[in-house]
Order: sequence, then structure tokens, then C-alpha cells
Amino acid sequence: MTSIRSGFAFAGFAFMAVATASIAQTGRYPDKPIKMVVGFTAGGGTDVVARILSLKMSETLGQSVVVENRVGASGLIAGEMVAKSAPDGYTLMTGTQTNLAVAPVLYRKDTLNPARDFAGIAITAVSPLVLVVNPTVAARSLQDVIAMAKAKPGGVNYGSGGLGTTPHMSGELFQAMAGIKLAHIAYRGEAPAINDLIGGQIPFMFSNLSAIVGNVKAGQLRAIAVTSAQRAPALPDVPTMSEAGLPGFEAATWFALVAPAGTPHEIRQRLNAEVKRALALPDVKQRYADLGMTVEDSTPESLDGYIKSEIAKWTKVITDANIKAPE
Repeated sequence: MTSIRSGFAFAGFAFMAVATASIAQTGRYPDKPIKMVVGFTAGGGTDVVARILSLKMSETLGQSVVVENRVGASGLIAGEMVAKSAPDGYTLMTGTQTNLAVAPVLYRKDTLNPARDFAGIAITAVSPLVLVVNPTVAARSLQDVIAMAKAKPGGVNYGSGGLGTTPHMSGELFQAMAGIKLAHIAYRGEAPAINDLIGGQIPFMFSNLSAIVGNVKAGQLRAIAVTSAQRAPALPDVPTMSEAGLPGFEAATWFALVAPAGTPHEIRQRLNAEVKRALALPDVKQRYADLGMTVEDSTPESLDGYIKSEIAKWTKVITDANIKAPE
């Protein structure tokens, strides 16, 4: 009996020592620069969001927040690197639904499991997509686009920035909900797809609002509907997909800051507060408005739940459409 009590006592002292060390460590966090990894190219939407936030967070945290681009495999290379990093708050990732909810499902051989391997910090931006057509296309409404597709099953092309991107997934969701069959043309990036759309090589596509709002306002493209639950302030006269005839349709490019699983809750809360502080700044709000992006309030816990729900949503779309990634 004595030895058992001694064992409990030792375990208790050990736990208290670890807890005390953890509290002390998080109490002075951060005491060195923080790395914010981005799995996509410089200048893209994820990179832009990361750099806006890193600059503002550096000012208030008292330490540099340095963006590092680790490009490849639809953001999975960056994801794997961050997931294997120490859960101490010094290696973070600005990801999107592409590498947090779609790519790990699409590339089934990949070992990354975002719901297991990451701890959420905050949603950092949301960018709706827009269904846009070339002005020479007769379709002027969502029902016109659906009718066009039904008249030629599998014979109408739509473009995207690549396999597994949000524009691609939006097109797959559109097919499933509208009961149509389209032919997907995957480009090496959204810009080439937009160029071909303007040039008339493809009739329509789903595109990030920030990428095509200028083309729409210049008359180079016709906006049919936005994919968000509410109308986009940048295009207030364009209906949502739900309003246009597909109730419940919702898709958006969302960006989120995550840390390796096991990162202390105190650090996650601190970083969440820093993100919220940055997003509330007038110049950041204006920059987001210029990009057609919006802000959503989130907690570390709500982001964890949202990532799980997005994985479930897009897993169903990928499975139902039998989308296969190249070997």
C-alpha cells in the first residue's frame, strides 16, 4: 500500500512539474520568431492572406512572424512539414480547404489527416466564388447554364485552376445538385483558365471573386451567381446560387491558421486573439474588401469542427463523382 501511495505521489509531483513548466513556457510566448508556412506560390490568395496577417501579428506579438512558402502537391508538402513540427506555437500554417479538406482525401495515398494532425487557431478569410460565363455565351441565368448542360450531356466544358481546387470542387458540387454532366478542364492555375474563358476557349467556370471581379466590372465576363450564402458586397446585384435556383448550394475558398496537434490551448487562444485584432484593423478591412474577401468570427474549437465538416462535405463530393487523382 505504501509503495502504491508513493507511486501516486511521485506521479502527482511529476505532473505538477510538467504543468508548471508548460505554464511558464506559454506565459512568455512568444520569445523567438514564428514561422507561418504557406503551401502555395507567392502572390496567390493564401500567400496574400498570410502576409497581411503576419505583418500585423509581428507588430503586436513583439516577435517576427515570417512567411515561408513550401510549394507542392496541392499544399500537402507544407501540411506534412507543419504537422510533424514541434507543437510549441512557433511553426504555424495558413492553409485553405484545398490542403485542409480536399487534397488529403483526393490523394488517398497521402498520410496527412488534418482533423487529427492540426489544431485550429482561426479562420483568417473567406472568398466566395462566382459562376462566370464568356459574354458571347447566350446563358444569362443559372437556369440557362443548366439547360445548356442538359442539352449536351458531358459535352460542355468548364475550367478550373487545377484538380481539387475550390473552383473544381464547386463545379463538381454544381453537377451533383443540378443533375447535369460537364467536362472538367484542369489548368495549371486559375489565371490561365480565366484567360481562356475571356478568349472564348471555354464557356464558363467558377472563379474566386478576387480573381475576376475586375473582369466582370470591365464587361469581359458575365457574372451569373455567387457561391456564398449571402450576396457579395463587391457584386451586390449578382444573386447567390441558392437565389438563382439551387437552394443550399454553398462553397467558398476559406483560409485558416492552424498549428500542429498538441499545441497548448493557451497559445492557440493567444494567437486567435491576435488574428481577431489584426482583422479588425481598418486598413486590413479595406484590403480584404478590395480583394472581395470577408471575415468570419471563429474560435480554435469552432475551426476544428468546421474542418471536420468540410472534410465530410468534400469527401462525399469526391466519392460520388469518382474523382481520381493521377498516380
